[in-house]
Amino acid sequence: MKITLYIIHFTFYFLQKKMKYWIQAARLRTLPLSLSGIIMGAFIAKWRISQEGGFWDWRVFALALLVTLLYQILSNFANDYGDGVKGTDKNRIGEAEQRAVASGKISEIQMRNAVILLSILSFVATVALLYVAFYPAYTREFWTFIGLGIACILAAIGYTVGKKPYGYMGLGDIFVFIFFGLVSVCGSYFLFTKSFSWDVLFPATAVGMLSMAVLNLNNMRDIVNDELSGKKTFALKLGFKKAMIYEVILLQVPILLMLAFLMYNGFQAQGKYYPFIVMILVFPFMKLRRSVMAVNEPKLLDPFLKQVGILTFLMALLTAFGLNYFN
Repeated sequence: MKITLYIIHFTFYFLQKKMKYWIQAARLRTLPLSLSGIIMGAFIAKWRISQEGGFWDWRVFALALLVTLLYQILSNFANDYGDGVKGTDKNRIGEAEQRAVASGKISEIQMRNAVILLSILSFVATVALLYVAFYPAYTREFWTFIGLGIACILAAIGYTVGKKPYGYMGLGDIFVFIFFGLVSVCGSYFLFTKSFSWDVLFPATAVGMLSMAVLNLNNMRDIVNDELSGKKTFALKLGFKKAMIYEVILLQVPILLMLAFLMYNGFQAQGKYYPFIVMILVFPFMKLRRSVMAVNEPKLLDPFLKQVGILTFLMALLTAFGLNYFN
C-alpha cells in the first residue's frame, strides 16, 4: 500500500514538474499581444455591423481567439525547438532566458512531438472557425482562408525550424508585421463582415508595428548571443544603436495611425469623442520610449517586451470599448 502511494505521489510530482516546464515553454506573456489583432479586427467589425446592419457572431470571435492562442503557442514551441536544435540558446544566461530544450527540461523529441500535435490542433480549430464563419454561403472564402490558415501554421513553425528559417535571415520583422498585423486584424474583420475596408489598414498597421517592436526588443536583447550563434536578425544587421532608433519609430507611429483611423471615420465631426479614449495611451507610450532609449545593456531590455505587449492589448481593448460601448 505504501509503495502504491509512493508511486502515485512520485508520478503526480513528476507530471506537475513537467507541466511547469511546458507552461514556461508556452511563454504566456506573449499571448496578450497575439490576441490584440483579433480583438481589434473583431470589434471594429462589430461597430461597422451596428452601423450598416448585419450579425456579429460571438462563436466566430471565441473560435478566433482559440485559433490565435494555438498559433502563438505553436510558434513558441517551434521557436524553442528550432533554436534548441541549432544550439542558438546554449549561451543564454539565467533561468528567465533559458529555453526548455536548450536547458534539457524538455527533450528535443518531446518538443518536436508537441509541435506536430499543436499543428494538427491548430488546423482542426482553423477549419472549425472557418466553417462557422463561412460555410455554406461563402464557399470560396472558406477555401481561401483555409489556405491562409495553413500559411499561418507554416509561418509559426518556419521562424526557427528548417534548413533556412526566415528568422535567421533577418525576415522575422516582415513576417510578424504581415501575420500579427495585416492578417490578424484584416482577417478577423473579414470573418464578420465578409468584406474588406481600406481604413482597417490603419489599426492593422498599428498592431503590426507594435508586434515588430516586441520582436525587435527581443532581438536587441539577444544581439550578442545571436551574433555568436549565427542568427542574423534584423536588429543584428542594423546594430544596437540603429536598432534603437528603429524601435523608437515602431513605438511612435502606431498611436498616430489609430488617430488617423478615428479622424478618417469622422468621429470628431459627428461630435463623438468616446472612441478617442484610446489616445490616453499616448502618455504610457511616451514613458516607455524614454525608458527604452535609456538602456545601454541589451539584457536590460527584457522587461519592456511584456510592457509593449500589454500596451498593444490595451490599445485593442480601448478601441473596442470606445467604438461599441461608449458611443
